[in-house]
Amino acid sequence: MNPTQEEIETRRQPKRALGLFDSTMIVIGVMIGSGIFIVPAGMARILGGPGWLLAAWVFAAVLTIAAAFSFGELASMMPGGGGMYLYLREAYSPLWGFLYGWTLFTVIQTGTIAAVAVAFARFLGVLAPSISESHYLFAPLHLSAHYAITLSTAQLVALLVIAALTATNSLGVEYGKIIQNTFTVAKLGAMAALILLGLTVGWHATAVHANLAAFWQRPPIPGSESGLTALLSLMVVFCVSQTGSLFSADSWHDITFAAEEVKDPRTTLPRSLALGTVIVMLIYLAANVAYMAVLTFPDIQHAPRDRVATAMMQHIFPTWGAQALAVLIMVSTFGCINSLVLSGPRAYYAMARDQLFFPAAGHLNRARVPGWSLLLQGIWAGLLVLLTTYSPLTGYGNLYSDLLDYIISAALLFYILTIAAVVVLRYKRPDAERLYRTPGYPVVPATYVLGASVVVLCLFIDRPATTWPGLVLVVAGLPVYWIIRKRQ
Repeated sequence: MNPTQEEIETRRQPKRALGLFDSTMIVIGVMIGSGIFIVPAGMARILGGPGWLLAAWVFAAVLTIAAAFSFGELASMMPGGGGMYLYLREAYSPLWGFLYGWTLFTVIQTGTIAAVAVAFARFLGVLAPSISESHYLFAPLHLSAHYAITLSTAQLVALLVIAALTATNSLGVEYGKIIQNTFTVAKLGAMAALILLGLTVGWHATAVHANLAAFWQRPPIPGSESGLTALLSLMVVFCVSQTGSLFSADSWHDITFAAEEVKDPRTTLPRSLALGTVIVMLIYLAANVAYMAVLTFPDIQHAPRDRVATAMMQHIFPTWGAQALAVLIMVSTFGCINSLVLSGPRAYYAMARDQLFFPAAGHLNRARVPGWSLLLQGIWAGLLVLLTTYSPLTGYGNLYSDLLDYIISAALLFYILTIAAVVVLRYKRPDAERLYRTPGYPVVPATYVLGASVVVLCLFIDRPATTWPGLVLVVAGLPVYWIIRKRQ
């Protein structure tokens, strides 16, 4: 029997298979990767005492939750796929949507996939020492004096993980969500166990007393002893530390890329964004408290290779704590990679339908998922794994790590513009259907815009070498956009 026209049209549309639980698991899964186990060390070195570290995480929680609440209104108003690409396009212009999508594909999504995949391999190396970034399968191939292509055993594992999850997600959104739900539930259970162990079995009275005694110890601010200068210097230091906390909680909005595969997106998306971000930020705060219940602040600051959680577990279980933590991080990173792999191609799919990306990316495969988008993302993420930097002094490094450092400030600017779009669209489209409205409007979106703007300003002041290149990467999309438009 031949299919009806209605059945043919249905097959050309993404399948709505993601409910509230699935969507929330994607939000949580993409937020919790390896950052929470590592970045507190770097933040602690920037900040002077335990109180400032916790305050930094509270600040990040307030901004993240405020952003998620604001995003809920945009998702409810525009339930189409594409997320931030769609919101920026509708609030400002197609150019702004394209510049975000360009940055998402070239660095943000693919670079993060590469970084988390390599993190998975690194912690697998704790269990299997032959898996290492210094164990090369072939001699490095130098492309220039400062760049090379390398293939280590760790890079090979990262490539295999990316390939496997790309292939699995190409089979249909149902397969992707099964992996996501399984690993996110396991991750949440393991995180709860980690926190409980720190607050009970690992409780170290001496460490707790020392941390309380130095709770509000001032960050190291050279040449700033008192007055307005000291206050401004403290603000800059505090904001710079947010590169750790904010981006350990990043990508929470990725579920909006797949809005066309979410059941009842106008209500499901706002709820999943709110639930997911609140749960994760509470976990992050609790994890930092657990670290401080076991380790002194100097121990956190100088944890070997910044692995604070590993140091905590080794303190509690000296013989097998590091191995147990490695398994937890592998579960966490694997689920995070799956979330990133699943969600990103939906944004490229939306761009391709607007003729702003490779045409093939605008088509669904037999499983009604953007197969070409998945493949293109996987290939580019794999190349970022293989491409390395080289310096005679430090040896080989990760290109994606540099790119992600550069793009932090630019990514925050896109967030600021998107949250501001809530206000812009209230004026441009006052009669648009909004089943969900941002609670506390306009204070909630204004809180994020103001707070994130201060962070961006401080980054440009304090770290110009890693902020201006990010804007260059974004601006590099302008000629690409003009070329595409000219050919249409």
